[in-house]
Amino acid sequence: MSTIKTVCVYCGSGPGTNPRFTEGAKAFGKALAENNIRLVYGGGSLGLMGSVATSVLDHGGTVTGIIPDFLRMRENALTRVQEMIVTPDMHERKRLMFERSDAFVALPGGVGTLEELVEQLTWKQLGRHAKPVLLANIDNFWEPLLSLLSHMRQTEFIRAGLSVDILKADRIEEILPKLKSAAAQIEDAEKQLAPEMARKL
Repeated sequence: MSTIKTVCVYCGSGPGTNPRFTEGAKAFGKALAENNIRLVYGGGSLGLMGSVATSVLDHGGTVTGIIPDFLRMRENALTRVQEMIVTPDMHERKRLMFERSDAFVALPGGVGTLEELVEQLTWKQLGRHAKPVLLANIDNFWEPLLSLLSHMRQTEFIRAGLSVDILKADRIEEILPKLKSAAAQIEDAEKQLAPEMARKL
């Protein structure tokens, strides 16, 4: 059965207006380190990205940053990480983030965070992978998205047989247990997506 060894975190390159967003990012980084789970993330040192990665490192954990070349200066790539991969574009960044990760967590963020999250949900909906995807619903940040998904179901744009399988955690301490529980139900063969398949998505 599957286990969680790496978690990809999607989140904002800014801190947002609510201090609980940064507190949550730091708490989750600490939890990853304490559970010996590697963080895979976008490579920046700013905002929630910087908070979660720095927290993992400060608590003795390991981090893989994956950043496109054109964002290295804008998002101030975090040089402390054990592994930094620079890609030629966003598509390669997202493909590598997918391949390197056993599960995906979305902390609060903007349209980039939303785009990365929705792409994983779409791939999962279409049966291209079965890795857990979770919303870290800090201070109900993701409630508008959950309402939109409900509206899509009601209007039958999300139809029976094409459900959107997404987890939600309202508290940081719920995230890893929920991911581990979901992963335990997935056969390794189902969870893995061959690199050549990922390139075609």
